Amino acid sequence: MTSRTPRDSRLRLVRQRPMATDRRTASHRGSRPAPRPPEGTPPPAELARQARSGLAGAVEMAHWAAAQHGAPGVLSDKAAARAAEALRLTPEEVRADWDRARLVGLVEIHGGAARLGWRLKAWHRDDSAVLRGWVALLDAWSLVSPAPATAEPTAVAEVVEAVPQLLSLLQLSAGPVQVAALLDMLRQRVAELRTERCEVPQRHEGARTAEPAGGTGAAPGGEDSLERLLDWALDALASVGALTVRPGDGAAGGIREAVLTALGNWAVWVKLEQICVAAQSPAGNIEQPAPDMLRGCAGLTPGPARAEYRAWLAARPVGSAVVELLDAARGDDALLRGLAFEALRVVGAPAEPTVRAAVEESCLRPYALLWLAEHEGADPEDALDALTREEATWLWVDTAAAISDHGESALLVRHLESAVQGTVPALLDEVRAVGHPRTVQVLVALAAAHPDPALAKAVRRAAFQVHIGGA
Repeated sequence: MTSRTPRDSRLRLVRQRPMATDRRTASHRGSRPAPRPPEGTPPPAELARQARSGLAGAVEMAHWAAAQHGAPGVLSDKAAARAAEALRLTPEEVRADWDRARLVGLVEIHGGAARLGWRLKAWHRDDSAVLRGWVALLDAWSLVSPAPATAEPTAVAEVVEAVPQLLSLLQLSAGPVQVAALLDMLRQRVAELRTERCEVPQRHEGARTAEPAGGTGAAPGGEDSLERLLDWALDALASVGALTVRPGDGAAGGIREAVLTALGNWAVWVKLEQICVAAQSPAGNIEQPAPDMLRGCAGLTPGPARAEYRAWLAARPVGSAVVELLDAARGDDALLRGLAFEALRVVGAPAEPTVRAAVEESCLRPYALLWLAEHEGADPEDALDALTREEATWLWVDTAAAISDHGESALLVRHLESAVQGTVPALLDEVRAVGHPRTVQVLVALAAAHPDPALAKAVRRAAFQVHIGGA
């Protein structure tokens, strides 16, 4: 019957044993030789050492916070003053280290109390965990150094969206690039974004937008605004250790130049490589909206699927990518719901606030609670403890809906064994009670698939009772 307690109750939404066509897809993708980083890139151990050095303050702050009490998302003035005294820093430095510790995953908040994050536990022994943490910080660069308060939000969003292209130029140039050249590219990219939104620049007769009077009267999003926002972006990227800005050499005189650090060069190369890998896939997932990308990954085994998620995410601002994934999860396709949260696991810490807000939505709540439990350090096999019995049952029905729509009959029968209830009658009683919109279809599909005639009859009877609204 259904006597064993489930482990991995996310129910293999990325199938463990894909069909033959899926195996061919995975094998073709795996045949590509492992790419090598650009010549001169330090080995991973050296890159990790540099990342540890740059994040030493955040690590120290995480250790302090784990022994104290903080508030979710905000460090109180009183706590910041205590930390400043203990660590011999200014309150501003404390807050900067606190923000970085949270973005990197070094510290986590549980019920208002701070504790060591899962990444800090592996900080001194796992170079890959360190590098992933630093890349998470790079992805969140605009949160590390907020934009000027006077900047127009639309212009800020445009610059944030354009920064990956600027970083690509720096990486492909393999050396310093004049800030003026970056500004030219920023202008072009912003113009493209506005064209995509079908915005037509307004021109007023007699206006001189290129030379605002006094140098301070530029319209929002104008030349002066772009220059200031480029300076903000470069300073923010420099603050996380991705690049440096310096006076030009030789004939360039005082013209400023930007150049990627070894860490920045490696991270941008990794993201470009992910994009190239995805672009070679038959489905072209890198250019697809989230629902189509997730469908394209449904037949892949977990490793290649995660690589696709990373490549798709690398091509987009993290904030808008998280929103797009959650929008896909809100749809009618339960398979996409599960896959969307698998992709959000790849995003990591930057997705936490949005996922936490999704807990309030009934169709996303079980997935969001499991995501948060794993993000906060729970073993995936124990994360189900974060759900109530009703939430676990709702998730069971939702995953059964995904299997009935996209899987095989044998998978649906095996899915019966993963229910938390000890008997089929108890399962049917609780399935009827949770009110999942797909309950009838799931029970009908299960009855059709199950080889036991008596059990199939009981399941069909339950489906009929739900259909007519009976108990």
